[in-house]
Amino acid sequence: MGELLFGPAGVPLSAKARSTEAGIERVAELGLGCMELEFVQGVRMGKETALAVGETAKRLGVALSAHGPYFINLNATEPDKVRASQERILQTARIAALCGARSIVFHAAFYLDDSPERVYEQVKSQLQWTVKQLRGEGNRVWVRPEVTGKGSQFGTLEEVLRLSAEIEGVAPCIDFAHWHARTGEFNSYDGFTSILKQVENRLGRAALDDMHIHVSGIAYSRKGESRHLNLKDSDFNYVDFIKALCDFRVKGLVVSESPNLEGDALLLQETYRSMCKE
Repeated sequence: MGELLFGPAGVPLSAKARSTEAGIERVAELGLGCMELEFVQGVRMGKETALAVGETAKRLGVALSAHGPYFINLNATEPDKVRASQERILQTARIAALCGARSIVFHAAFYLDDSPERVYEQVKSQLQWTVKQLRGEGNRVWVRPEVTGKGSQFGTLEEVLRLSAEIEGVAPCIDFAHWHARTGEFNSYDGFTSILKQVENRLGRAALDDMHIHVSGIAYSRKGESRHLNLKDSDFNYVDFIKALCDFRVKGLVVSESPNLEGDALLLQETYRSMCKE
């Protein structure tokens, strides 16, 4: 990934139609560089559609990623739910690959009543199997567990970086808004750069050259994330966030999950271009 691209999580609100291809076309019209395919309610895209989506994205120069279903819990107590979770990750990766996407992201698990270390080992084992299955199919999509926004969810920054360091084919999805909501901190230039330093220290410079980032405004309580907000309606310090990305020469994708989707993607891109002149 040779540059930092900005785009929405899903079809832009201003697209002419609610189809994925119309969304990609609108992203290109707006001058944005990427779009995340939202399979959060299930992977409901067939092979022919996926190939057409990939052709449209390639023709217009829009980079794609995909978000897996919310119904994933690799630490479920019932074995059939774990298998179903694995299958949802596989389905996402298979369709994403046909679309030409380089990464899939997902929320990996819940702690339930288990210790964080036990959950970590369970998630690691399941992801090792999943990546092995994908590679056996010739699927090279990056599998990216996401930093999550609630204390009940598996997905601390350390857990996500550790998985990425220990499993080939796994890389992080850093949701800066989630981490701010979960900790009540990491909302300043120093906080943002401390995250980027951890990424580089654990995974090397190559990880900063191909990051997958989620960002939005965020409302939160003592339990963490409660809902997403537009950046200007929140306390998220997006100017210092962008400055940190500039100073660390981060490359990859920045996906806006704000309610106004393309509005905040454009705001972030404009801030980046004004701040990162070389």
